[in-house]
Amino acid sequence: MDQYRLPRVLVFPLPAQGPVNSMLKLAELLTLQGLHVTFLNTPSIHHRLLLHTDVQARFSDYPGFLFKTISDGLPQDHPRSGDSVMEVIRSINTNSKSIFKHMLASDELGSESSPSVTCMIVDGIFGGFATDVAEELQIPIIHFRTLSACCIWVNMSIPNVIEAGELPIRGNEDMDRLIKTAPGMESFLRCRDLPSFCRVSDVQTDPNLQVFVQQTLQSPRAQAIILNTFEDLEGPILSHIRTLCPKIYSIGPLHEHHKLRLAKKEASQFSNSLFEEDRSCMAWLDAQPSKSVIYVSFGSITVITRDQLIEFWYGLVNSKARFLWVARPDLVAGEGQIPAELLEETRERGYIVGWAPQEDVLGHKAVGGFLTHSGWNSTLESIVAGVPMICWPYFADQQVNSRFVSEVWKLGMDMKDVCDRKVVERMVNDLMVERKEEFQKVAEEMSTLAMTSLHEGGSSYSNLDLLIEDISNGRLGRQ
Repeated sequence: MDQYRLPRVLVFPLPAQGPVNSMLKLAELLTLQGLHVTFLNTPSIHHRLLLHTDVQARFSDYPGFLFKTISDGLPQDHPRSGDSVMEVIRSINTNSKSIFKHMLASDELGSESSPSVTCMIVDGIFGGFATDVAEELQIPIIHFRTLSACCIWVNMSIPNVIEAGELPIRGNEDMDRLIKTAPGMESFLRCRDLPSFCRVSDVQTDPNLQVFVQQTLQSPRAQAIILNTFEDLEGPILSHIRTLCPKIYSIGPLHEHHKLRLAKKEASQFSNSLFEEDRSCMAWLDAQPSKSVIYVSFGSITVITRDQLIEFWYGLVNSKARFLWVARPDLVAGEGQIPAELLEETRERGYIVGWAPQEDVLGHKAVGGFLTHSGWNSTLESIVAGVPMICWPYFADQQVNSRFVSEVWKLGMDMKDVCDRKVVERMVNDLMVERKEEFQKVAEEMSTLAMTSLHEGGSSYSNLDLLIEDISNGRLGRQ
């Protein structure tokens, strides 16, 4: 091949911890196979990666790997957490098309040996403007949907749900009404299990609802989509999605796939955390009995009130369970003193850190449960580790994920829309004591299926090989 036409893949994630983590791992897997990769971040995300990880040094060992940045169009002091993440998404979708096109057309994203991007892998939330540019410049594009397949299918179904008059939701008494126009989910998907952006009175013009639905509907325009899932977990839902997007590479759970492939290459594991990890919690876990600790983390974006914090805290302390709690500096909105008796009880059985090495924590023998926001990366990490979950979803896809965890996969319990100390206490006791063996058995069985998909001959292993071959050989033609 001409040295100036070496394949170069552009990887462009949504600027948040989960998507950046999974897409950076995919980028490294592509690079391990000799592909040249450009990873396109916003300046704020790239700064945090440089601050808290050694990605610059790590990827400097890979010839042809480049980090580049594109502005998200927002001021430097914008919080970029909680609900304000939607402002980041809308800003990029509104303001970035022309600069993105210029960066591609001018070969600003390439190197001397591979100056031109020959394939794009973009987060599907940017599917509209990125696919417009890809078509104009005749560059094959793949949408990486970092959500669960079940949430993507719900998003694809929402126009039909609206047309059937099942949205908008007509008040609290309507929340448990079943949704009948999401194929494959008619028997268990309730109004309260729809993505959080469906909880609006005006379903025709609400900007957040429109972003998620309209960007999801762009996916059939792409040459293919990549999903961080595996066939044994979401096969029935993948079959529905394939009616609209026939070419799907299901390559997950990506964090473990990345780990296994790096081990084969004798390459080292590194963190992609946008926060400073406090590894002191690992020594604390070492001193706890097997499967005695419930790990509590609401992810990188969730913001809770002080009242909610107190309810969770009382529930955990009253359950008498040991707990490891991740409390980010920006987790709680507002200020306030924590009751002294809670702090005293926590010192006896609990440990609190600002950010934890989550994969290592979930894989530790002392951890027997996970109180989670049901983000997709966290859900997959829990599945691989064989750790049952209590789900308290915050926004977007998390409402759908939590319903599937509890009702379809039977991997735990769903606590959505409730924040009450008695409920927290009861669910922790159910997960860690009363129904421990029941949940543990199902979680271990699903963990085995996940690992099987990642080894040679498994569905995710084979799909990743096929993805790399198709990119390397330029086989990404139109669907």
